[in-house]
Amino acid sequence: MEAKNYIESGKLELYVLGQLEAEEQIEVEKMIAKYPEVKQEVDAIEFAMEQYALYHAIPPPPDMDRMILDEIRKTTLPLKVSIYEPKIKKLRIALVACAALLVLSLVALYSTYDKLNNAKDQIVSLNLEKEKFTTTVTFMKQTNADLQKIANMRDDPDWKTVKLSGTKMDPKAKMVVYWHVTGKHVLMDLSKLNLPVNDQEHQYQLWALVNGKPVDLGVFDVKPDASQILANMKGIASAQTFAVTLEKRGGSSSPTMNQMIVAGNVSI
Repeated sequence: MEAKNYIESGKLELYVLGQLEAEEQIEVEKMIAKYPEVKQEVDAIEFAMEQYALYHAIPPPPDMDRMILDEIRKTTLPLKVSIYEPKIKKLRIALVACAALLVLSLVALYSTYDKLNNAKDQIVSLNLEKEKFTTTVTFMKQTNADLQKIANMRDDPDWKTVKLSGTKMDPKAKMVVYWHVTGKHVLMDLSKLNLPVNDQEHQYQLWALVNGKPVDLGVFDVKPDASQILANMKGIASAQTFAVTLEKRGGSSSPTMNQMIVAGNVSI
């Protein structure tokens, strides 16, 4: 994770361009020695910049060396020893060409650096869009599956719909539980759930009353952004009543009766 974050920090591109302070350069070199993936990233950046510079290299104008030499002659004392003039002229031409190539290379490298940063930003943006799209598709698939399951319940008489109403604790509270008598399945309908959002210290706990004894069917949280319609709870073979209490996080071995918020009887 440290190496990945460091690669995404943008320091490696500045290191390749020689734009870091001495302390930062030492830091990068330590990371290169510590993490092979960081070294691979540096090598990849250097190669990309080199290829880009070569591909976009612009040759200097044909008369650039002449113009620069003219300027040099204006500010340089005449050479007394004319025998060396041709050699010096060639040397000057070579230096001018090197200087021009260096300037063009630096321009190309800075341009490459900007384009690499833009490309990275675009990749990050695309990944975020992809994650959002995947999440949306998953939600829609789950929603469709849950809605189809609820629709199919009408054709199966073993499914019982139990409506739980609010108590004195919260008269407006309500929820719906689906119970499959033979399959022992218990599902909560989160789309019809109307309970106050619980805090971090408490959770709601679903109970089934079986011959006068409460049976734990699991705990759950109420979230404003539920990502599904149906929630699976613990199964039960027999039940006369379903109820929900507010308990300490993790649940309780027995219901706290004065914290019962909804309850409903199973219709036969």
